Amino acid sequence: MPVISASHEFEVSDLFVNLQPFFGHRLFLKVEGFNFAGSIKLKAAREMVAQAEAAGVLGPGSTLVESSSGNMGVALSVLAASRGYKFICVTDSRCNEVTRRTMESYGAEVHLITEPHETEGFLGARIRHVKALLAADAKRVWLNQYLSPGNWMSHYRTTAPAIARQFPDLNVLFIGAGTTGTLMGCARYFRERRPSVRVIPVDSVGSVTFGAPPATRHIPGLGTSVRPALLDESLVESAIHVEETDTVRTCRELMRSGFLFGGSTGTAVSGALRWLNEHYGDGAGGVRERVTAVTISPDLGERYMDTVYHDEWVRGSVGPEGLLPGVEHRGLGTGVAAGLQTVSG
Repeated sequence: MPVISASHEFEVSDLFVNLQPFFGHRLFLKVEGFNFAGSIKLKAAREMVAQAEAAGVLGPGSTLVESSSGNMGVALSVLAASRGYKFICVTDSRCNEVTRRTMESYGAEVHLITEPHETEGFLGARIRHVKALLAADAKRVWLNQYLSPGNWMSHYRTTAPAIARQFPDLNVLFIGAGTTGTLMGCARYFRERRPSVRVIPVDSVGSVTFGAPPATRHIPGLGTSVRPALLDESLVESAIHVEETDTVRTCRELMRSGFLFGGSTGTAVSGALRWLNEHYGDGAGGVRERVTAVTISPDLGERYMDTVYHDEWVRGSVGPEGLLPGVEHRGLGTGVAAGLQTVSG
C-alpha cells in the first residue's frame, strides 16, 4: 500500500474490468476513476502543471485558469489546493451541479457560461471568457488542455504503457475523444511500439471533432464544438459516433451488473461494442472470432446521479428511449440501490 503526502500522487493504474460475461466480446475496460480527482483527467492536469512550473510560467502568486466541462476542472482544483494556487474554472450549463460544488469545495472559483457562441457552441464561448480573464490579470495562467502537449504526453507515458503491459495480445483499442489528449497519447505510443494495434476513436453524435455536423449534446465529457488542436487523424482509424440514448442505456446496463460509471464510459463501451459486432460478430455455430479489445472508463458515476441515472432528466434531455426496458431508476438523495427496481407487467 503506498504512502503519499499529496493528493495527486495516488492513482490506480492497473484495474481492468472484463466485460465479456455481460456483452459476449473479449472487451476489457480500463478503470481510471480511482484517484482523488475521480477521473483520468488528473494525469493530464499533473503533467501540464509540472511543465508550466518547469518552464517558469507558473509559480507563487499565479492563478490557474482553465476551460472544462467538468473533470479537468475537478482535477485542477485538487492540484491547485495541493500546490497552493488559486484556480478559476470556466465551465458551462452542461456541467452538473455536483461537479461544480466539488470544485468550489476545493477552493476553486467557478464561472458558468450560460449562452453558447453562435458558431462554436459552449466551448467557443468558454474560451473567449478565458481570454478575457487572462487580459484582465497578468498573474493568471491558462494551461490550455486543448493545445498543451502535456495533455497527450501524460497518456503516452502512463495510460498506454499500462494497457500494453496488461494485454500483450491487444488487437483493438477504443478511446473516447474529448480534447483528444488520451487518444493522441495512446495512438502515438502504439504507433511507435506496436503498430499492429488498431486505435479507434469514439465520439458523440453532435461533436465536430471528426468532421460531423454540430448538434446539441447534453452529456459532458466527450465531443467538442471546436475541432481540437491536438488531433492528428493520421494516427487513428475512422471514428465511431454514438447517440446519447445509447450512452445512457449502456451506462444503465453496466449498472445492472454492479458497475457505476460516468457518461463517457457509456459512450466508449457502446461504440466499442457496435464496432466489434460489425467486425467480429457471431461466426459459424455462433462462436465469435477471438479478438482482444480494450476501452477506457474516464470516471465513475456518482457525479451523474442527477443526469444519466435520473429518469426525469433522461426523459427531458435524451428521450424516453434512453430508459432500459423493465428498469426504473429514480432520482434519489441516498444510495443507488434504493432507486433501482424491476417493473413487472
